[in-house]
Amino acid sequence: MSSEKTKEKYTKKKYNDLGLGVKETSGVYRTLNKDGTFNVRKTNVPFLERINFFHSLVSMPWPRFLGLILIGYFVINTLFASIYMLIGVEHLTGMKKIDAPMEQFMEAFFFSAQTITTLGYGRVAPVGLMANIVAATESMLGLLTFALATGMLYGRFSKPKATVKYSDHGVMAPYRDINGFMFRVVNVKENQLLEVEVKVSLSLKRENSDLRDFFSLDLERSKVVFLPSVWTVVHPISNKSPLYEFTPEDLEEKDAEFIVTLKAFDESFSQTVYSRTSYKPAEIKWGQKFVYLVTFESDKIAIDVERLDETYDAELNV
Repeated sequence: MSSEKTKEKYTKKKYNDLGLGVKETSGVYRTLNKDGTFNVRKTNVPFLERINFFHSLVSMPWPRFLGLILIGYFVINTLFASIYMLIGVEHLTGMKKIDAPMEQFMEAFFFSAQTITTLGYGRVAPVGLMANIVAATESMLGLLTFALATGMLYGRFSKPKATVKYSDHGVMAPYRDINGFMFRVVNVKENQLLEVEVKVSLSLKRENSDLRDFFSLDLERSKVVFLPSVWTVVHPISNKSPLYEFTPEDLEEKDAEFIVTLKAFDESFSQTVYSRTSYKPAEIKWGQKFVYLVTFESDKIAIDVERLDETYDAELNV
């Protein structure tokens, strides 16, 4: 590929860096992970400025969230059980006549669990000023803690999220009398997405430079009203495309990255939702075409989502 043609091509529809930075930082440059998270790590940020409890609790995986709630519940009850032990179990009426410290601690632990949840079976009760102060403090802390936990739980359930699935690979396939870059997207949930819009940007490393250029790719169709089926997003590689006359080696040399952003209106939440992913050269199959997924069963259209990445050989146009 001649340097003049490369220079001419790179001047077509070049624009800013999307806020991702234009300077090359590593041998393999990836700004966006497959799951849509940014491949960025911030260092030397003060601890207090780095803390964001709400974001962390709302966005962390469900097993980790539930595990954190259980650990917090256990730690708080252990702490207050220890306080009751320090005050003396004789200040808790209704305690079993036991002398073993571990059994006394377990009694204090379950009394704490009843107090913090304001359950209070009534068998064990605090006696004396100190025990009542601790029990009153714990019950107030329990009300506040469970209110916060309930709010976090609601926030996680009510958080709008585009539950779309992208094909793991993109393809370079024949498209009409030229070729095209393609990938597929499907909504795997039963919720309805409306006014679905996709934008695809291409990041390329400059020749003999540690800087990068970004290009907005024209699409065959950038917006659909509904997404009940599978959508194959196509970028036609015409002579106006920054990918014109590119080879797999060119993509590797330029450390290309296809950055995909999707925006849609979720009918269930009545809110706009977003989704992101990206494709690197190793995730693009050349001379392959996606298998048609839509079949008809009885009076309905069926889509086999497991075959989303299935392709077959298709000779590229010259």
